[in-house]
Amino acid sequence: MRKVKDPRLGFVTVTDVELSEDLKIARAFISVLKDEEKETTLEILNAAKGLVRSEVSKRVRVKFIPTIEFRIDASVARGDRIDRLLNEIREKGHSSEE
Repeated sequence: MRKVKDPRLGFVTVTDVELSEDLKIARAFISVLKDEEKETTLEILNAAKGLVRSEVSKRVRVKFIPTIEFRIDASVARGDRIDRLLNEIREKGHSSEE
């Protein structure tokens, strides 16, 4: 990610990578720190697919390098929501005991 020289690119975490059965497509799931930057980040990463693929080819020895697709990982947001709901339930339980 350091080689992608776009100043709009913020903090990005690759949370998962799934390969298609034929190993020709790699779906990289990303998490972006700020919700309002998600679309811009996807645009930047999709524009830099060639660079990312080239960097992967320098580090991984395989017969061919898969095409990379970037996608937003919704599981992080779902996990946060579940955590907030559980905290809310816990707080309501404590307040009803008093």
